[in-house]
Amino acid sequence: MVEDTIHFTAATPSVAILEIDNPPTNAMGSAVRAIFLKKLDALERDDTIRAVVLTGKGRTFCSGDDLKERAAALKSGAGDSTSNFAQLLDRLESFRLPVIAAVNGWAAGGGLELALTCDIRLAAGDAQFVCAGVNVGLIASAWRLPRLIGPARAKHMLLTGLPFDAMTAEKFGLVTGLYQAADLMPAALALAERIASRAPLSVEATKRIASRAVDLAPADAARAVQEEFEALVKSADHAEALTAFREKREPKFTRR
Repeated sequence: MVEDTIHFTAATPSVAILEIDNPPTNAMGSAVRAIFLKKLDALERDDTIRAVVLTGKGRTFCSGDDLKERAAALKSGAGDSTSNFAQLLDRLESFRLPVIAAVNGWAAGGGLELALTCDIRLAAGDAQFVCAGVNVGLIASAWRLPRLIGPARAKHMLLTGLPFDAMTAEKFGLVTGLYQAADLMPAALALAERIASRAPLSVEATKRIASRAVDLAPADAARAVQEEFEALVKSADHAEALTAFREKREPKFTRR
């Protein structure tokens, strides 16, 4: 069933796992993407969840769009079916909660783009990253990847369509940590739990500013930061942090 292609698990009371399970390559056709968007909507409404880990089942993180579905749609005259893929990427990139990609295997084409929309990427040592747009006569990752790793390295990946191993991805800055396969999810969950333990409104505000940072002029950035700061300084969580500091204990944040 299509509903079973995206698994939701509450790893802890404050950390959720989303797992793509569409063998053999975790391709994301239009129906799977629609389920993914529904899962994101449900998570958005859940104030108890404060961080999300995204991964793939098996040996592939995600292979991107379902090319068989696309070929059949074009042959039948149904037209292009990729519009809601862009919608999914934008939705995940602007998601309220921090999202950590645990790249457990191949991340190709739209699957790499999916990882790029996450806030942090960790990878298994045998993961592979492929900018597959030029391999299938399309364009993918040409905007997000250069912003993350710089134009020169990005063009090397984008224009060749070759696979790049996890060590190279870490050297390029595409991922920030490499792990043995068995250690990847524990590491991703530990990182997510650390983030989830911080002041939620502060985490969300920081993500909003950091996500826009490369596009903002200094004056605009200063205004945006000041607006967020003025709201946060009045929050109950900030008051709780000050009280906890005085009392020499860990703060108990409530997202208020």
